[in-house]
Amino acid sequence: MTLLWQLALIIFATKSAGYLSQRLGQPRVLGEILVGILIGPAILGWIEFTHTLEIFSELGVIFLMFFAGLETNMKDLRDNKKPAIAVALMGIFVPFIGGYLVGHFMGLGMIASLFIGIVFSATSVSISVQTFRELNVLQSRESITVLGAAVVDDIVVMMGLAIMLSLTVADDVSLSMVLLKQVIFFVVIIALSWKVVPFITKRFIKSTQALLVFGILLCLSYAYFADAMGISNIIGAFIAGLSLSSMPKKDAFEEEFAPAIFTLFVPVFFAGIGLSVNFTGLAEHWLLVIVLSIVAIATKLIGSAIGARLTGFDTRGSLIIGAAMISRGEVALITASIGLSAGIISQAYFTPIIIAVIVTTLVTPPLLKRLIKN
Repeated sequence: MTLLWQLALIIFATKSAGYLSQRLGQPRVLGEILVGILIGPAILGWIEFTHTLEIFSELGVIFLMFFAGLETNMKDLRDNKKPAIAVALMGIFVPFIGGYLVGHFMGLGMIASLFIGIVFSATSVSISVQTFRELNVLQSRESITVLGAAVVDDIVVMMGLAIMLSLTVADDVSLSMVLLKQVIFFVVIIALSWKVVPFITKRFIKSTQALLVFGILLCLSYAYFADAMGISNIIGAFIAGLSLSSMPKKDAFEEEFAPAIFTLFVPVFFAGIGLSVNFTGLAEHWLLVIVLSIVAIATKLIGSAIGARLTGFDTRGSLIIGAAMISRGEVALITASIGLSAGIISQAYFTPIIIAVIVTTLVTPPLLKRLIKN
């Protein structure tokens, strides 16, 4: 009964806040995140971010990225692979250096400083995807480049995290095994998406209902396999959608599946970002939070924009791509939690890092909308 009440409140609150945010000229997703902060432990305390809600939230971001893949043109993604790689690498290098320097000037050791650099290097484009969707530019060259860069970013950051853990908890982490798992993942996924999925859809999928069942199974299976192989599950979900993007019944599939997903699961994901906010200890570290937030935003924006500019985008397009890569989202939250569990960073620095990650998530939608509209 508590879960039913929580879901009802979250859906009502996010839809109302999203509508109000849109009326104020901001993306709906910004209002949905902010209302999560309002009704969560940080302010009113009406809802705790329980494990069950966390599962709903995880499904929300998985399905959101699945739809992003479904609406992406494979040819456009291939045509923009060079910009995507450049954006990802520059968007990792500059934040990594920035995060390391912040840790160094905070007086942290080399390992802890390097770890902050890794957290700052992460990117979660789920927030940007929803903003692109709201503004009807999800098929733009900038959006395609951001989606491709997110895949590369996740691979490189996960490798960096594996190296970091191998240096600190070598008994638990094998770098060679991490790399092998990533290779296995992409070999298997490419083989399935290239040969098996098209064969099944052409030979056995004769109705929209059958495609609906197959699409859901494919999305969850790819997401699970990605997570098992050390890749973010949202990357697996994105590739699952991508493998179905050229199917003839794709539009009918979206019409059947999208309403339930964007009414129930996706709002819980956006509200969940706000529900995870906790201001405990903020007064003691407010200056550190400001510094971390500024560095996190500026380095990702500048680094990714440089990568885009070097590969042919104009200044406006480069800034749009840079802004879309700012949000660290759940990828950085998970990475930071791993660092806390491994003893790389202490609780005193964990909270400011988490709040800085939330700030990057909050500034992305309005900044992205302003740049696109301008």
